[in-house]
Amino acid sequence: MKQNIIYDKSFDFSLSIIELYKILLSNKEYIISKQLLRSATSIGANVSESTDAQSRKDFISKLSISSKEARETKYWLLLLQKSKLVNLDYSKYISDIEEIIRILSSIINTTKEK
Repeated sequence: MKQNIIYDKSFDFSLSIIELYKILLSNKEYIISKQLLRSATSIGANVSESTDAQSRKDFISKLSISSKEARETKYWLLLLQKSKLVNLDYSKYISDIEEIIRILSSIINTTKEK
């Protein structure tokens, strides 16, 4: 089976966000943590759907949704970092999501050029 880097990265990122979500809950942060969990896990779900897209347009659509969810995830992470609601180091999560955004943008742009 061919390696799918964006699938693997988005899946691993989802797992790391689930762990962060547990930490945030244990610190009584319930609102932003829920938004973060939803947007972050949606990235991989849409990447997964894109692997069985019915057309190039459908593939681009699914990855575009993933890209939007990734940008929303970055927003929630930055909000948590700047607000210090839960004083943690979010830099690894932010770095990971920025890499995912770059990869998704590259795949989308390359696919549109074909």
